[in-house]
Amino acid sequence: MSDQRVLPRLDEEIVITDPKSAARRRQWGAEKRSEPLSLVHPRPSRRKIILGRLGILTTVLAWIGYVVSTILKQLADNPNAGFRFQFETVSYLVVVTFLTFSALMYLMARQGALYRFRDHQRVPRGELDRHFAGYVDGITVLVPSYAEEPQVVRATLWSAALQEFPALKVVLLLDDPPHPSDPALLARLDETRALTAEIADALQAPAKRVNAALAQFRRRTKTAAHDETAELALLITEYEAAADWLETMAAAEQVEDHVDEFFVDLVLMGLARELRLVLVGLNAASAQQASPARSRIEELYLRLTWIFNVSTETFERKKYASLSHEANKAMNLNAYISLMGNSWQEETTADGVVLRKAQPDAGHEGPGRVLDVPDTTYLLTLDADSLLLRDYCLRLVYLLESAGNERVAVTQTPYSSFRGAPTRIERVAGATTDLQHILHQGMTYYGATFWVGANAVIRKRALEDIVEVESSGGFEVRTYIQDRTVIEDTESSIDLGQHGWTLVNYPERLSYSATPPDFGSLVVQRRRWANGGLLILPKLWAQLRQSRSERRAILVREVLLRVNYMASIAWASFGLIFLLAYPYDSRLLSPIVFLAALPYFLAMGSDLRDCGHRFSDIFRIYGFNLVLLPVNLAGVLKSLQQAITGDKIPFARTPKVKDRTSAPAIYVLTPYAIVAFSLLTVWRDAQLGNWGNVAFASLNAVLAAGAIRSYIGVFNSAVDVFLGMLNWLYVSPRSSTEKVSPVVAKSLEEIDWEQILYHGDRRLNRDLRGSTDRRRRIAVR
Repeated sequence: MSDQRVLPRLDEEIVITDPKSAARRRQWGAEKRSEPLSLVHPRPSRRKIILGRLGILTTVLAWIGYVVSTILKQLADNPNAGFRFQFETVSYLVVVTFLTFSALMYLMARQGALYRFRDHQRVPRGELDRHFAGYVDGITVLVPSYAEEPQVVRATLWSAALQEFPALKVVLLLDDPPHPSDPALLARLDETRALTAEIADALQAPAKRVNAALAQFRRRTKTAAHDETAELALLITEYEAAADWLETMAAAEQVEDHVDEFFVDLVLMGLARELRLVLVGLNAASAQQASPARSRIEELYLRLTWIFNVSTETFERKKYASLSHEANKAMNLNAYISLMGNSWQEETTADGVVLRKAQPDAGHEGPGRVLDVPDTTYLLTLDADSLLLRDYCLRLVYLLESAGNERVAVTQTPYSSFRGAPTRIERVAGATTDLQHILHQGMTYYGATFWVGANAVIRKRALEDIVEVESSGGFEVRTYIQDRTVIEDTESSIDLGQHGWTLVNYPERLSYSATPPDFGSLVVQRRRWANGGLLILPKLWAQLRQSRSERRAILVREVLLRVNYMASIAWASFGLIFLLAYPYDSRLLSPIVFLAALPYFLAMGSDLRDCGHRFSDIFRIYGFNLVLLPVNLAGVLKSLQQAITGDKIPFARTPKVKDRTSAPAIYVLTPYAIVAFSLLTVWRDAQLGNWGNVAFASLNAVLAAGAIRSYIGVFNSAVDVFLGMLNWLYVSPRSSTEKVSPVVAKSLEEIDWEQILYHGDRRLNRDLRGSTDRRRRIAVR
């Protein structure tokens, strides 16, 4: 048995570590394939598209056939069956209808994705270089980070810094408490703070070289005696040096897991291979005694400057009392976006350092430093555990600036999963992520795109249209991305739609994001994803009413896809509970229900195989969803709780550690209860001869039991339940702030005069009371 240690904080996420292993051990059944999928989706065949249409038609006809041949027939044949049978009939129809509707939306979104993959034509590299040759607009990459491992943030920052874009700024929005008392946390924070400076230092030498080469080329082209052969040789030398630099960095990287392997192979070596490909073309031109035009040579020099020229900085909003300290990603982003386009003077007050807008004619005079935050046309938000491929910015900004896309506010490539997952649960969770990538691409076909917050290029002007401004504590707080729910990207999609903006998913794989490697971290992520959709539905209705009043057409398919995206977790969770728990009359069962679901499962299996997974993963995903049923239900109930109480649900960060995160005991025990109840149902219905229920319950018991063994683990279940019992028994000590301290009289020399002069209220009445009592005693004497 491995030596395990448990962190002593029982009121937080518990991480169980194995000090003998630096990297996560590979499990049996983990993913063997490590090579990523192609950037461009394969062109679907005509047969695949036709089968997709037939699947949609079959699902609709099967549902209609079930309603007519079973539901209506049973109600007609049993008019005096009683209230219970009628209730069972209606409720079973409602459950089957909602589940069939979700399956139909999957098929519809998938069909839209097939159309987009069929019609997509990649923009040639030369057209991109020509478009951005004289580009002056910039893009700011915002990387919000909270309690992340430095090596995770480092890879993300490098993938952003090596984007080929003319004017690029990368900002790490560090949201950790700025002055932790724990030495380990302070060391991690200092290491993370230093990342942007390390990247800038590393890029300084190659940037200086390519900038000088471009400047020399431009000076030489002004002279009459211009040797094209010599110019080509100089350009080849610069590309050789750039590729060598990237390959040297890749060789020096320490590879511990599949994410590190992806970073080296796709981010660093992928860019190096593209430069080597350019070298093949240049060397071929030289061998044929030919040369690109001068303008093309300049574009190739510019490409090198785009790679290595980048501005980096670290920003910590919690250092400033004038900025919102709401504990969520949205307000971390909002704090920095609200500063853009101005200069800010730091001023020390009794509450801490505040930022005040610097006057343009005041210069940089004053006691505090001046913080210059330049504005840019575009923003790129990037989660700290995501990686971008080399031309993400270039291609997505080109899309935004193409004709007809003037009202596109957000474009993105929905992230894919890293290949080579070392655990079974990460592999299956990654498979569901790859399926979501396809569905999001299809939703764009119907105009139903949602912003997926892991990465996106945003037109900043669109955010200015949806900003909400309020005052808090005397300071202006600007909210661009709503933090009312924990799925801020979904709500912002509706906000943008209300102002006439649209969103588009770029039909390529240019971004990847980490998948939770264990059940505990997956619980945190999926519970957050299930929370908030119901709260946003009223905004969708408001958008529909507004569009109707403005006579803007909205397709029914768009509305159905949006409603399914926001509410399907709710009705699927409750519907599955009904099917698992309630003993429905066997007369309501029909093979036609299975026929209605068959196209969904066949299409999912085909999509899984196209994404490099196994067709049989449809059964593993079904079991995966069974064990996640209590997690999804908890997220839905949290939404209802917020709707009733109005209390904002705290944002829960997904743990990203190499060790295992424990799961709450209730989410561990409930899958066992599902297995036990399914076995009870098998025994009970076998006695009654309800063989349809027996088959369904047997399938649930087998797949749920397999999912428990594969994704949670029997031993890990025992550990998590034990830790849950400790959490239940543990009582937090009363904090010092809750204790009533006696009023201590203070002399004038002891009173905090800065607090009194700054706040100007009775918040410090103890100091004032002590001072007043002392003056009274003096007066009596």
